[in-house]
Amino acid sequence: MSPDTPTATEAISTDDLVARAEAWMAADVDDADVAELRNLIAKTDHPTVAHLAVAELADRFSGTLQFGTAGLRGAMAAGPNRMNRAVVIAAAAGLGAFLTSELRTPRVVVGFDARHRSADFARDTAAVLVAAGAEVQLMPAPGPTPVLAFAVRHLSADAGVMVTASHNPAADNGYKVYLGGRVVADAGQGAQIVPPYDTRIAEEIARVGAAKDVPRAESGWTVLGPEITHEYHAAVATLHDGRPRTRLRIVTTSLHGVGGAALAHVLAEAGFADVVPVEEQADPDPDFPTVAFPNPEEPGAIDMALALAQDAHADLVIANDPDADRCAVAVVDPQYGTYQGAETASSQGWRMLHGDEVGMLLGWDAAERAASAGTGGTLACSIVSSRALAAIAARHGLEHATTLTGFKWISRTPGLVFGYEEALGYCVDPAHVRDKDGLSAAVAVAQLADRLAAQGRTLLDRLDDVARACGLHVTGQLSARYEDLARIESTMTSLREAPPSVLAGSPVNSVHDLAEGLNGLPPTDGVVLLTADDTRVIVRPSGTEPKVKCYIEVVAPVDPAASVAALSAARVAARERLAQVQADLRPVLGL
Repeated sequence: MSPDTPTATEAISTDDLVARAEAWMAADVDDADVAELRNLIAKTDHPTVAHLAVAELADRFSGTLQFGTAGLRGAMAAGPNRMNRAVVIAAAAGLGAFLTSELRTPRVVVGFDARHRSADFARDTAAVLVAAGAEVQLMPAPGPTPVLAFAVRHLSADAGVMVTASHNPAADNGYKVYLGGRVVADAGQGAQIVPPYDTRIAEEIARVGAAKDVPRAESGWTVLGPEITHEYHAAVATLHDGRPRTRLRIVTTSLHGVGGAALAHVLAEAGFADVVPVEEQADPDPDFPTVAFPNPEEPGAIDMALALAQDAHADLVIANDPDADRCAVAVVDPQYGTYQGAETASSQGWRMLHGDEVGMLLGWDAAERAASAGTGGTLACSIVSSRALAAIAARHGLEHATTLTGFKWISRTPGLVFGYEEALGYCVDPAHVRDKDGLSAAVAVAQLADRLAAQGRTLLDRLDDVARACGLHVTGQLSARYEDLARIESTMTSLREAPPSVLAGSPVNSVHDLAEGLNGLPPTDGVVLLTADDTRVIVRPSGTEPKVKCYIEVVAPVDPAASVAALSAARVAARERLAQVQADLRPVLGL
């Protein structure tokens, strides 16, 4: 990185910004990025757009894209606070320095998705790591993140790099780092990095000089064959329950990402012959032309799949995000219109299940298998996910673990049987993939829906089973997106100084500051509110977006013999409470 690049946001004159941009261009390796910056500098003298050009330069050069436990993620453009070849080369050099300080010849596997510049960033990473003394295996083509996570463990790699921005908009790209068994001697082998590894890698990145001076090999890495994908498919096939299939019709979408072919393959291998993809979204397209934001959680993102499901008389909708590490599930819910704040529902009765609902379904399924086998084990979820998983674990005689937010923490749980986070991430096969995996999760959901269909039942019926056994848990969110990032800190400070005293008419009995740690968890930025009626709210800044998020959970006891009608009424009441909590929290977020 350029020695003239500051590490924190500060006021900078236009002349200083231009000087820093000139220094960056002199050290850059990409002609297109240099030309882009020259064009931006030229606009600083144009009377009608100068203020915009100066603001853009300030955003690019008054800080650096920070490397942390999520690796790197940001908009693609030239400059130290953007994703570009120079930033990626520095990141690869820092990673290489860290690995070679630990091992004589570290083995690294590098994967990439189909976003703009992903292949370039992957090749640069391979070239830098080979020059640093690593043995590098490059994935043969754009592919899903779970395949890379699988490869780290399967190939006994010491590290893995996945170039992807997951579900971010088309303008973004990112860089995830995984560590393997010779570096991490615990249950996190093959999982994403956590402290102190992220800090050590970041320190090495900070020592890297000009990108053009970083050694890059012309060759020397191995391009893996298609066998690695076949071996991943074979691992997913071990989840097959061996049952004959009903005629379950499944509509799928990969949202223009890299998971379409893989999802079709693993479903077919699991015996699902009636699978209908959304053709307009089936092939990788880095521009994501049919969705404004390729995240299944975003309103409208899976509307094409829901419309196709209605027309095709489907039984189930499964959607992956663009790198296929998340899995969204939609079903027909005859009662959805009575729910206040029902997520992503169509006018024909289709709605997307909340991530916590899918977590309950897959968690119950995994717990039943573990209890039946007598193997024991642990169910794990993030602190912002539903407390229902703890009740499910207790019901089946299993352990439960609560972790900080993110699969980098969930996947490190010793004895993990199943893990999930409410943001549509599920780990159903921790032996093979120590990360969220939207493809194996899709198979697990489809098999569960199929087994229930053979009994004349649905996924919603199973959710009723869970509610009768563990109580009704209804969850939702409220988020605020801020243009001024300083408002994130001020919002959290205000909440700590003056938390609400009542939510939905119930007194707030306790307030826990997660910055001080809670129940053995490491400190993190967040606040937990608990009310007298057991409603829980967790407020925290997003780790990947300029947002403050409120995670809300309403809990209601349920008679184990409750009828479907009684459960429906209880859900309506719980959603009304949840909507009132959301209304009460809006002033807290400045909405």
